[in-house]
Amino acid sequence: MPNATQRNLQFSHKAATAVAERLVSLTGVEIMGRTALVTGGTRGIGSAIARTLRDAGYTVAASYHGNDLAAEDFKAATGIPVFKWDVADDEACAAAVAKITTAYGPVEILVNNAGITRDAMLHKLTSEHWRAVIDTDLTACFTMCRTVISPMRERGYGRIINISSINGQKGQLGQTNYAAAKAGLLGFTKALALESAAKGVTVNAIAPGYIETDMVADVPPKVLDSIVAQIPVGRLGQPEEIARAVVFLASDDAGFITGSTLTVNGGQYLI
Repeated sequence: MPNATQRNLQFSHKAATAVAERLVSLTGVEIMGRTALVTGGTRGIGSAIARTLRDAGYTVAASYHGNDLAAEDFKAATGIPVFKWDVADDEACAAAVAKITTAYGPVEILVNNAGITRDAMLHKLTSEHWRAVIDTDLTACFTMCRTVISPMRERGYGRIINISSINGQKGQLGQTNYAAAKAGLLGFTKALALESAAKGVTVNAIAPGYIETDMVADVPPKVLDSIVAQIPVGRLGQPEEIARAVVFLASDDAGFITGSTLTVNGGQYLI
């Protein structure tokens, strides 16, 4: 008999498939042929986003930076092409997007999901760890958006979805670097939304709460129990629940939504 986690995953997969089928039925003609790029797309939330976009009919490419084995496993399991580069590097971003455009068509949906943590209290936080998190979690959003924004504006269509965090909204002990980066994404999202709205490009953010990923699985059980106790729905979120929010914001049904932050945290933090 499947355990609770397996039942949640089975339910999430069925729900994701149902939502994807509904979106295809509503906007299939427009979706087919559109290319979506998910940064940090081979693991955790990024993997779920890439899979769910694929199931909704998009052509999907996923980027990664460090874990070759996980990327190859993801590619073999999904058939989604993977590309390795540093998303905080201007030249690497330009080269990778050009390669993806040549192979699969222009990037019309960009999901800035890549992120890392390097947690420490500020008085113990090194400059190296500060820069690493800011570069990957915030600067990468700038470099990726700057790479795709002009073509999106010229075509009169684009969807940019930035994955922030509950801790960018409320702060978190030991995460000044991460909280600063994720909060920065929210301001960036609003500003770019204002710049791009008249050109048919929407820019939105999603702020997930605590989601059942490998990163959260590393949290000591007692600490994890205390986190779940603070979530009104009484459980961790599933990666597919974030993915379904991305698919909605990427769809034509979300064309009147821009500059917004969709909070998906089980009621843990309300703003």
